[in-house]
Amino acid sequence: MTDYSEKQEYDSTSVDQVQASNDDFVNQDQEFGTVKRDLKSRHLQMIAIGGTIGTGIFLSSGGSVAAAGPLGALISYTIVGVMVFFIVTSLGEMSAYLPLPGAFTTFGSRFVDPALGFGLGAGYAFQWIITVTIEVTAAGTILQYWWNDIHMWIPALVFIVILVGITLLGVRVFGELEYWLSMIKVLTCVIFIIVGILVDVGAVGGDKIMDRNWHIEGAPIVGDTARDKTVNIFTTCVWAFFSFGGTELIGITAGESANPGKAVPKAIRHTFWRILLFYILTIMVIGLVVPWNDENLFNAAVSDTNTAIPIAPFTIIFKMAKLPGADHAINAVLLTAVLSAGQSSFYASTRTLMAMGREGKMPAIFGRVNKYGVPIFALAFVTSIACIAFVADVVGTGVVFNWLVNLTGMSALLTWMSISIIHLRFRAAFKAQGRSLSDLPYIAPLFPYSCYISILLGLMILFMEGYQAVTADPFEAQGVVAVFVGAPVFFLSIIIWKIYHKTKIVPLLEVDLDSGRPTIIQGISKAVEVEKVDGYSKLRKVGLKIANFLA
Repeated sequence: MTDYSEKQEYDSTSVDQVQASNDDFVNQDQEFGTVKRDLKSRHLQMIAIGGTIGTGIFLSSGGSVAAAGPLGALISYTIVGVMVFFIVTSLGEMSAYLPLPGAFTTFGSRFVDPALGFGLGAGYAFQWIITVTIEVTAAGTILQYWWNDIHMWIPALVFIVILVGITLLGVRVFGELEYWLSMIKVLTCVIFIIVGILVDVGAVGGDKIMDRNWHIEGAPIVGDTARDKTVNIFTTCVWAFFSFGGTELIGITAGESANPGKAVPKAIRHTFWRILLFYILTIMVIGLVVPWNDENLFNAAVSDTNTAIPIAPFTIIFKMAKLPGADHAINAVLLTAVLSAGQSSFYASTRTLMAMGREGKMPAIFGRVNKYGVPIFALAFVTSIACIAFVADVVGTGVVFNWLVNLTGMSALLTWMSISIIHLRFRAAFKAQGRSLSDLPYIAPLFPYSCYISILLGLMILFMEGYQAVTADPFEAQGVVAVFVGAPVFFLSIIIWKIYHKTKIVPLLEVDLDSGRPTIIQGISKAVEVEKVDGYSKLRKVGLKIANFLA
């Protein structure tokens, strides 16, 4: 317990500390350049709704049903959905109060330990750089559906050039494109859910299914024993986890939002639960309409990306509805999903490296931005690493794709769990320094139990995934390595930074809750004034009305 005299000493120096830290932020802008706060509220809302809908839900959802059964997959997606909801509300509370580039990587340094901030930043940047490679590889696979003989390096190169071009145009272009691409994905999911229900009740397709597929042998949860069923549910959470990946981008985008104090809470309050609705309804429709032991779904669970497109569950159900050209339509939507995921990957990785460059955790050159607010040196680095996708043409797409997914999975899960830990420290510092919760633009619900639940669910997923790899019959050392390969990158980076820089856990009374905040608020006020005079075109108004209708 901190005594009153210590609290008084902190208060007497806090004004000078805040002024000095704000001067540091001004100096940073002069040295590195200023980021552009051009993301509007509608951008954040649509990114929150559709930004995470991508190849995960379009492709891996079928593998989830095949691996755990219709009810097992539904339980898995619900578990991960609860975990994701609590993590995003935690991140939303911190980002709305302090919308800095780098978000939780910066929060990890400020609220817990600089070593944790470095580990999170390194792991998160690595995760998204590898995801760039995954997405451009997936683009080539999708195009192979139409052109079997196409060389993988050709679409990979084309997509990388397109994504780099989009990124160079600045955050406003990113927000606008993500807005419309997310709209396409959301509408596709809505149409899919409606068509799937119509197929299930026999209104289209000519076969009344209802709950028949929940009563076939092995359903509704795959597994011979209760232990097997439980293991299958929690290991299938990894598929669901991949589908939800990128939800934390709402925290990163807050750093370039025109009015994060209002936009971030609104994006979380009014749109995030709809993501859960899309995911849970989608997995429920797949489980109802397609038998869990359908050969196509089974192949989706074990195949490489060369066979992913023809067996996508969306394609299966549209074909069951006897809709002509459905497979080509879904293939086209998958291309937009890959483009969306690719530009999000470039955005997240470059902004994380930019924040770390400005904090001295990466080469300072990564922190520099051009006149459009784009970290061009970080972008050059990410692009060079993304060119690994060209290797897919030599060693085989499936080999590259599967190993890259394994590299990112563990890192992403550890990142999400860390967000909950950081939130606990943020609130503890808020209380220790005598702050009022009324100062927070957004308050995460069910705190602190939300953080405890998220951490517990994350640990259970990790344990079950490892348990399945270790007890697999036949045992394969490669499978164990694939599960845990991301952990050393995360923990070694923390340990090395901590030993080399001799960092310590930040005392609660020394946690920085103010640096840059007045500067940020001043920038927001200017951005809001610009937004008021920048009228929307008729096309944008139509899009906004559709978004509000969906919300």
